[in-house]
Amino acid sequence: MNIETAREYSLNKKAVTEDTPFGDDFLTIRVMGKMFLCINFNTPDRITMKCDPEYAIELRDHYNGVEGAWHFNKKYWNQVFFDRDVDDKLIKQLIDHSYDEVIKKFTKKLRAEYDALP
Repeated sequence: MNIETAREYSLNKKAVTEDTPFGDDFLTIRVMGKMFLCINFNTPDRITMKCDPEYAIELRDHYNGVEGAWHFNKKYWNQVFFDRDVDDKLIKQLIDHSYDEVIKKFTKKLRAEYDALP
């Protein structure tokens, strides 16, 4: 996998947008305005994703290619390297997990707005 494939996979999800609030070299991908994936164009060998804290530790213990994300709260955010031992199937599962982690924290109002979308 690479950053463009991860970006395209993420953008095909419901209510997802992208922006560059931290500068042109740092892309954030959001669901209903809430960030779930980040791409730093200066480090194209990895992406940063939200993760359940217990699962994050399990992944870091099991995979050389999963680390606590630099400049993020390492309890909730992992960086996943494309060129290590994490295959494309797992990366897609982790993108799905990140998306779901954000959705499950929506307020009732935001969840209702999300659910009302086609």
